[in-house]
Amino acid sequence: MRVVDANGVLLHVREDGDASGTPVLFANSLGTDLRLWDALIPLLPQGLRLIRYDKRGHGLSGCPAGPYTMDDMTTDAVALIKALDLGPVIFVGMSIGGMIGQSLAATRPDLVRALVLSNTATKMGDQETWAARIATIKANGIASMEAAILDRWFGPAFRANPQTTLWGAMLSRTPQEGYIGCCAAIAATDLTESTRILSLPALAIAGSHDGASPPHQVAATAALIKGAQCHVIDGVGHLPCVENPAAYAAILNPFLKEHANV
Repeated sequence: MRVVDANGVLLHVREDGDASGTPVLFANSLGTDLRLWDALIPLLPQGLRLIRYDKRGHGLSGCPAGPYTMDDMTTDAVALIKALDLGPVIFVGMSIGGMIGQSLAATRPDLVRALVLSNTATKMGDQETWAARIATIKANGIASMEAAILDRWFGPAFRANPQTTLWGAMLSRTPQEGYIGCCAAIAATDLTESTRILSLPALAIAGSHDGASPPHQVAATAALIKGAQCHVIDGVGHLPCVENPAAYAAILNPFLKEHANV
């Protein structure tokens, strides 16, 4: 295990692959940690430096008092890239991780060579819905929403798999302060205008049964970026790299090879 002091927050980081390769930085979804990518990592091309991290308030990273802002988490990513001396990265972000990626590419284009937007959008939900979720969690804990969240995370076939209990445990063990802090950041964020002016290689990936960021929202986000492609994986929900890592890798790998020159 490794920890990096980034923007005053101790971030848990894991590296795989070739330490001298093009850096690919992965940012996780709300309520998950860097194990989100475990099944995908062995399927990725050789010759890449693969870096995963737990965002603030999640996994083994520090959990500063909230609420958080998207600027906070973007600044965390900037500080992490600088601390690890990564230079421009291929940024792969899922859900809130994809929002961080959009914000990072807009504010620090020198640090992002290509962008993968997975199961995300420029705006996710509305403030009223997020406020209701925050109120429920404050009153009853994250576990009270576990079943409903897992229904949005996974397609019907995978949802019936006993493995989903492990993902429910990961969700429910997320620090409440960190989860609520990130909910507040999502609620206050609309990246439409800044994403509209992005001019870098971009790839979007969606799940046909995603109840958190439906395919039409992912496609609409991709349409804002000139030249971006959007692929939908059939039968999966919000975390397709968990449900069908082979299909996910089949979409992601050509993009990584093209923009990492491997």
